[in-house]
Amino acid sequence: MDWLTDLFSNAQQWLFEAAVQPLVYGVGLGGWVEDAFDATGWLLVGLIQIAVLVAVIGPLQRWRPVEPVNDRRAIRVDILYTLIHRLGLFRLAMFFALIPLFDEALGAVRAAGWGSLHLDQLWPGVTDVPWVAFAVYLVVLDFVEYLIHRGQHRFNWWWGLHSLHHSQRQMTMWSDNRNHLLDDVIHDTIIVVVAQLIGVAPGQFIAIVAFTQLSESLQHANLRLHFGAVGERLWISPRFHRLHHSIGIGHESHGPRTLGGHNFGVLLPWWDMLFRTVDFGNRFDPTGIRDQVEPDAGGRLRDYGRGFWAQQWLGLKRMAGRA
Repeated sequence: MDWLTDLFSNAQQWLFEAAVQPLVYGVGLGGWVEDAFDATGWLLVGLIQIAVLVAVIGPLQRWRPVEPVNDRRAIRVDILYTLIHRLGLFRLAMFFALIPLFDEALGAVRAAGWGSLHLDQLWPGVTDVPWVAFAVYLVVLDFVEYLIHRGQHRFNWWWGLHSLHHSQRQMTMWSDNRNHLLDDVIHDTIIVVVAQLIGVAPGQFIAIVAFTQLSESLQHANLRLHFGAVGERLWISPRFHRLHHSIGIGHESHGPRTLGGHNFGVLLPWWDMLFRTVDFGNRFDPTGIRDQVEPDAGGRLRDYGRGFWAQQWLGLKRMAGRA
């Protein structure tokens, strides 16, 4: 494992010195060199992820697709979302806009006596073993992800934003990052604060986020794949998550046009099993939202937008209308 860490560190240093550092000095931000080096790590992770998408998950989609690709424009927009997030552009905007607020809030929390819990120190000799600590933090943050996801489907105003993610009717490996930017700000803020409070180290956090994102890309793939009777209960498969995106299953609990749904888990199906929101149905249904395909009382279908900016604007209108 050490050799892998060393390889990543060397690649990060090379990328920083070859491309990022000259750019930072070139635009007059020499005082941000240390932060730029950290950002280079996220950029490198994103480049690796995109390489895996293209070289591994893409061929899998072509091997066993659930449905034919018939809306390439929608997929191109999803690719744009992926590039914005995986190459660090969204994280860069978050840094300049919100990091000072994060620092002030966390400083106030710690001044009040609420320090980091440091879960990896709960059982010396066991939880501080690197791979055990990674697993512990992964499970805890995955439970937080489940709770966030339940909230996105529970509160009207939040569903107004999150419904953009569900409006993709041509799901592919690029669909994971198809989110409203404000939805991502809320989600990332919660995850960063929780990670800080339970003591996740920066290197661990990057690894957890990268691992989670790759798994989510596979889950969203246009891929006819499941993990069997046992595997489906250990890790979320493309079939399991597709049911979450299925019309009338993933986002409705009490009949048409209600909120709720099934299969909210991000990595582990355990939380859905525990809270009885699980659906292990053996099928691959059409994806989307009911009001996209069934007219309302006035005969209208809801428009979620075709382009990036239209989708963002309509998401804000839905949020305001549901608040």
